[in-house]
Amino acid sequence: MTMQKQRRAALLATGLLVGANAAYAGGKIAIDDTKWISIGAAARASFAAVEDRAPSGSSWSTDFNADSARIYINGQGTDQIKFELNTECVFCGNSALEEFVVLDAIAKFELSPELNIWAGRLLVPAERQELNGPYYSTTYDAYKTPFYSSDFSFDYGTGGAGVYARDHGVNLWGATGPGGALQYVFGVFNGLQSGAGVGPNQDDNMLFAGRVAYNFLSVEKNPGYYTSGTYYGGGDIFTVGVAFQYQEQGAGSFANPGDFRGLSVDVLYEKVLENKGVVTLNGEYKNFDADYATAAFADAGCFCMFDGNSYSGTALYLFPDKVAIGKFQPYVRYSAVEPSDSAEREEIEAGMNYIIDGHNARVSLFYQNGDIATKGLNYAPTATGDYLSAVKLAVQIQI
Repeated sequence: MTMQKQRRAALLATGLLVGANAAYAGGKIAIDDTKWISIGAAARASFAAVEDRAPSGSSWSTDFNADSARIYINGQGTDQIKFELNTECVFCGNSALEEFVVLDAIAKFELSPELNIWAGRLLVPAERQELNGPYYSTTYDAYKTPFYSSDFSFDYGTGGAGVYARDHGVNLWGATGPGGALQYVFGVFNGLQSGAGVGPNQDDNMLFAGRVAYNFLSVEKNPGYYTSGTYYGGGDIFTVGVAFQYQEQGAGSFANPGDFRGLSVDVLYEKVLENKGVVTLNGEYKNFDADYATAAFADAGCFCMFDGNSYSGTALYLFPDKVAIGKFQPYVRYSAVEPSDSAEREEIEAGMNYIIDGHNARVSLFYQNGDIATKGLNYAPTATGDYLSAVKLAVQIQI
């Protein structure tokens, strides 16, 4: 299977299950006053009916999907030395690509609220949606705008730049200001790696990344530098974040290399109303400059990632009253992708979440219409794809 086909298969089969926030889940096993280990697990599954995707090409496809299965392990040796190990069923449900792998392997040196060091295989700083992960996003099918290098890739080492938004490197993170309102993370990573005469990064340049966010209202409480898309009424929140990534020779091909620069801005606004209902607004803008010639699309092994602008916005309302064991949360979402040298694409989504236990147990029913999925990660000038409708029913559970 070619690199481009593998990327499209990954997108369509799994929705690219990046993720974070594993430290939320799990039961703790105390060893002594300072040493402990926590273990948790999570799973996501869905049913999808997609227009014109049956083998006949003219009927709706109908498929059950195992989208994710994870085991979380966290622990500490002292109050300042900790670790995190998470696994994932990568491309779960696609027998040609499926495998159970290490997702995160992090050594943590947590020195103070203002300064902490995490190193190993870990999330590269990016926009809120990447740091939410699928389990802490507002919607089930969360990833609609183009990916940074470590999520566009599907491998480590030569020809790859990471998997599921993870890469090998080190992050410095912390919080300062009133109540920790100013939150930051900066890191250095392998980024896209190339072999001699293969791939664009012939000088073995590293990738630099960072994100700074300011909490204007309640300060968000998350493990490390991870984020969430909603807090289901935990307080009034207005947070603005800015993220960047840069790697010299981080895109293109050996014959047509390009420097990669990515910039994103994300906004979360959440308001608890007088009736205890909760309004949540999420917005995101990305500008990527991959800086390689269009001739690279014809080169073997091209790391032809996105170049251009993209937008996504979601509005949700959580009803205050329980119905049976949960609360209903209707929402709408719009996403637009505008490549510099390829066809534009967009999608509108409307759905209903049924919130049973926050991010730990919820059911989602939603409708989508657009051509983001059919054009996938193909940003070549020749990219084509139809506007299709899809109806999906999904569930996620974690402990």
